[in-house]
Amino acid sequence: MIITASKLRSNIYQILDHVLKTGESVGISRHGKVIKIVPPFEPSKLGRIKKMGKINGDPERLVHMDWSHEWKGDL
Repeated sequence: MIITASKLRSNIYQILDHVLKTGESVGISRHGKVIKIVPPFEPSKLGRIKKMGKINGDPERLVHMDWSHEWKGDL
């Protein structure tokens, strides 16, 4: 995301919180050049996975299901 210096000035704390929360860097455009604010860490791929729904039913049934028709042989 690239923003102007004016937008940075008016929303600096929200933008900094966004960088820290998401790990997404923000570019600030100034006189035709871009300055980047980057997080102090590399965001993990697993951390960016969005939480999906939940198991609809009894999870114990998954353990006792017959999966032999899905088996393709040795790994």
